[in-house]
Amino acid sequence: MLHTRKIIAVALAAALLAPAAKAEIAFDVIGGSEISFEGLVQADGNWFSNDIVDQNGQALNGKDTEFELRRAELVFKGKGPGAINWVVGHDLKAKKWLDVNAKYTIGGNSNNYVQIGQYKQPHSLEELTSTKHNDFIAKASITNGMTVARRLGVAAGTGDQNWSLMGSWFTRELTRNGNHGVGYGVRGTFAPINAGGNVLHLGLSYISRDTDGDALRMRVRPMADLATAYLVDTGNVTNVDSAATTGLEAMYISGPFKLQGEYMQTKVSGVTSARDFDTDGGYVSALWNVTGEKFGYKGGTPSLGLPDSPAAGMFQIGLRYDTINLNDGSFAGTPPKGTGVLGGEQDTWTLGANWYWRSNFKFALNYNKVTSSKFRTNVGNVNDDPSSITARAQIYW
Repeated sequence: MLHTRKIIAVALAAALLAPAAKAEIAFDVIGGSEISFEGLVQADGNWFSNDIVDQNGQALNGKDTEFELRRAELVFKGKGPGAINWVVGHDLKAKKWLDVNAKYTIGGNSNNYVQIGQYKQPHSLEELTSTKHNDFIAKASITNGMTVARRLGVAAGTGDQNWSLMGSWFTRELTRNGNHGVGYGVRGTFAPINAGGNVLHLGLSYISRDTDGDALRMRVRPMADLATAYLVDTGNVTNVDSAATTGLEAMYISGPFKLQGEYMQTKVSGVTSARDFDTDGGYVSALWNVTGEKFGYKGGTPSLGLPDSPAAGMFQIGLRYDTINLNDGSFAGTPPKGTGVLGGEQDTWTLGANWYWRSNFKFALNYNKVTSSKFRTNVGNVNDDPSSITARAQIYW
């Protein structure tokens, strides 16, 4: 608790010191590099309404509520020397490295570059969008369950304001005992409409990673990040050789309104064909800046500026439908026995509101209604339909 209080105190001081029109704190120019300091601190509260499974059961505290520091990210960035930009970030809460890389810009165009180190892989519109501007508190099921996030590797990208292409070869995470496995990924985007505050974005990505015969487990929480239960879960599937995910994405922006959706399919290849299985899922969401601020678009992802009126802040409301299917098998008999992978299906409606106040604060409130179904040996499919209210207070600079 004392460690958490110190982090929040440092975050408040940094946020209050940050200039109103500029998020990061400028340090100095050292060795030809303009160094700045950024941070993100998020504190969450979850209130659970259970159906069958206790969403907070593994906390072993007998409560249907949970409060926790979610993220405490500190990031140093450098511009220069020359065409080189670098970043070193660490999450003190999760005790893991974030972006730690250097990027060389080619021809003075930020869209043309070569990158080395740890970075987000070219996959998923939601994953590549800045965490501080998440539309909803919990990311979509496919984003949490199917994407490959930050890994060590080498990447190259090119594009302009209407299209982008990025390719990457990667290995393990920089953090000790993190995710591992060699892989590669590619993402391409195209915006046939990008003018006058209106954007139509289309994207396609493919990412493949080796698991070297290890076990693979796919599972997602019931749209509450502090929940300890997973209503859909494949369990450890052994003797898996590789996993490949194809992603389709689309987004439409019209001034203060944003509509976006993604669909993903993951094909898992086993050491033998008997271990093969497929999963899929997707989401569609709508977000409206009630106070009128317009969304931006750069590098194949949406962007969000400061409130037009810092004292009043920027207010958003949003709605999302989310689905994931971790079943690729069947069951029969009395009592029923299953074959293949029967991880379950989960659908969720999320209603959310966000308030960005001044330059450094955000408050979010979500209501999540989940419907799920999962096979249990000797029982059959069991439906579990809980709900939750989640809240977040955020400081960033």
